[in-house]
Amino acid sequence: MKYDEGEIKMDLHRGNLYWPKTLNNVPRYHKLNEVISCDVLIIGGGMSGALCAHTLSKYPLKTVLVEKRTIGSGSSSANTGLLQYSSDMMLHEFIQKLGEEKAVRFYKLCLEAVNDLQLIASELPEPVDFIRRDSLYYASSKEDIPKLQKEYEALTKHQFEVEYLDEEKIKKNFSFEKPAALLTKGDAEINPFKFINNLIQNASQKGVEIYEQTELHEDSADEEYVYFHSEQGKIAARKVIYTTGYEEITFAKKFGATVNRTYAVVTSRLPSFPNWKKNCLIWETQRPYFYMRTTNDGRIIAGGLDENKMELSPDKSTIKKYENRLLQKIKEHFPKYDLDIAYSWVASFGESNDGLPFIGLHPKRDNIYYCLGFGGNGTVYSMLGAKILKDLIFHQSNPDADIVRLDR
Repeated sequence: MKYDEGEIKMDLHRGNLYWPKTLNNVPRYHKLNEVISCDVLIIGGGMSGALCAHTLSKYPLKTVLVEKRTIGSGSSSANTGLLQYSSDMMLHEFIQKLGEEKAVRFYKLCLEAVNDLQLIASELPEPVDFIRRDSLYYASSKEDIPKLQKEYEALTKHQFEVEYLDEEKIKKNFSFEKPAALLTKGDAEINPFKFINNLIQNASQKGVEIYEQTELHEDSADEEYVYFHSEQGKIAARKVIYTTGYEEITFAKKFGATVNRTYAVVTSRLPSFPNWKKNCLIWETQRPYFYMRTTNDGRIIAGGLDENKMELSPDKSTIKKYENRLLQKIKEHFPKYDLDIAYSWVASFGESNDGLPFIGLHPKRDNIYYCLGFGGNGTVYSMLGAKILKDLIFHQSNPDADIVRLDR
């Protein structure tokens, strides 16, 4: 397989985003306007880049992060902030594809990543609205009950905390009826925009150099450095981590992934959420699926209705149409809630063909790494990736790197 460095330019979102409105006094950083060298260059200032920068800030390296827009303004600002260890592909499905040992290990790595995210969030100087939540995963139709039962057996066998809910139990705890569901423990929610900006600010205070509004182009490489230039500066880097997310379309296609579009809305505020057990995260078995969560300021975030189209919706009327569909879905679940839509957007969304992220060393270049969290668990995958790449950079190995390697 041949790997090219080409990149297709694309819009990552359109519409009225919610998260940037939740943070006042967003830190800003200078453009690169000088010639510098570094041990590690991180290209991309979204969730993956921020977590890699935070992780490496604890070590005696000169680390530089460069973002071509502003920090957290790409896909991460359209992230709906659900942190789940369960993947879009269920554990029993992963077992069939990867084998039991690898599949279970991957799920446990994702659960560890949620725990790691909680620890990091607790150590940051400013709140990032991290809250542990249960997840309700319901059968969209009776035909999906056997699938949920299989998943319950797989999760129970491997000691994940899960409860099987029948129709009566769902009805008792929620204002909607579904044929069956799994209630899992260990997930969480977060404000991704606050989290990224706090991570970057903290890394900057620890010595990581941060540059915004700086688009880099690779010039050349030798045995020691990879060389880049921007409009006003140059960088020589011993090692490079690409954390450019869904913009790596050329790579995505070669790795085995697609970039589609998804929709999301945020409602007006509500005083409370009756008949919504513990404000758990909610999602369904149907594909493309619908999902929703609450926020700490009393709103509902809902998303889904994914389309197999890479380009974003061309006009406001299309976003409005999906906004109305998502609002209708919310009201089908909670008909007594009096709410309207306050924010809505469409965003690029990447999925790998096998349900796994792309994390690791370039197959043909010893000093180029990738942390691309393709999938519904992008933040969790980014956390997992930051830990794996730290080990690869310092020790040239990680016991779990094989599961998510680029040339798998």
